[in-house]
Amino acid sequence: MSGDKPLSQHDIDQLLGAISKPKAPAQDVKTSTRSERSSGVKQKQVNERPFDPGSQHRVVRERLHTLEIINERFARQFRMNLFNLLRRNADITVESVRYQRFQDFSDNIPSPINLNIVSMKPLRGTALIVFPHNMVSMIVENLFGGDGRLISRNEIREFTATEQRIINRVLNLAMDAYQEAWRTVFQIKMSYIRSEMQPKFASITTSPSELVIATTFHLEVGHLEANFQICMPYSMIEPLRDRLTNLRADGSSSSDQAWRKRFSQEIQESEVELVSEFLQIPVRLPQIMGLKVGDVLPVELPTTVTATVSGIPVLECEYGAVNDHRALRVEKVLENHVMPTQKREIGSVFKAPAEDFENE
Repeated sequence: MSGDKPLSQHDIDQLLGAISKPKAPAQDVKTSTRSERSSGVKQKQVNERPFDPGSQHRVVRERLHTLEIINERFARQFRMNLFNLLRRNADITVESVRYQRFQDFSDNIPSPINLNIVSMKPLRGTALIVFPHNMVSMIVENLFGGDGRLISRNEIREFTATEQRIINRVLNLAMDAYQEAWRTVFQIKMSYIRSEMQPKFASITTSPSELVIATTFHLEVGHLEANFQICMPYSMIEPLRDRLTNLRADGSSSSDQAWRKRFSQEIQESEVELVSEFLQIPVRLPQIMGLKVGDVLPVELPTTVTATVSGIPVLECEYGAVNDHRALRVEKVLENHVMPTQKREIGSVFKAPAEDFENE
């Protein structure tokens, strides 16, 4: 019947084996049955099949969590890009993510169809962005102000020149959105290679049994809807498997590095006040009230002074004069991890003339 499930290769091998295998004599069957009953051992039927390395396909047991997040980001970004093109709200959702052979993927694609072969540098290989006929007709209809009543559901023909130009615009929007979705995980640069209409001319794998990841997206604009797909070989993203299976690897290192660079630039551009305290004289308040013009306060000049920022000692300096201004020469950096340890000349905050600091 047409609704029955097709026979697998295993079922076909069993049927062929049952036809070619000669029937055992009735006496031998009875003898073996009596021997099984007497021994009490229940024998199991073993189905043997030849192993063909060329027909075996790979099984992916790990779930690529980060790839699902990338697909969701792409759907949001592509929705905004289509709105800028159509000036109508477009709803894009992730329909499914399938790991299958490329032969199975190409068998389920109708022909003719728009198959766009793109590269994702620096990843090796090529990927496919598949736009079906009904999606192209839907975008053309909305772009030129139609309401979808004249769209033929079962129309199979080649694309016109106008439709091809619109496909190129939509493809550029899709590539921009997809590489933006990958930006926090891995920097890729997508570029267009060529377009095909027959799946047999758009092979992106070296073998039909090679594993691919096919993501189906559902697009709705008004009461019109269509599905489009992005297909890439599993070998293309296999070097990034650790990043794609670990949710914490979703751009944390790159974002931390960007924030660290931003903080470093802001800190370097900030201004601080460097204060150097030359000396302290312990004096009581009655003594200060009794001072008169011409009185002398005896002091002992220090050998070094300490420069502080917000009360925190940062430099140990010698004092002197440079260009008729009092200045500090750095002898030691107290916070070695904040500032370089090389010696330099730094003008004092007060920049008072040298004659004002002459010793009495």
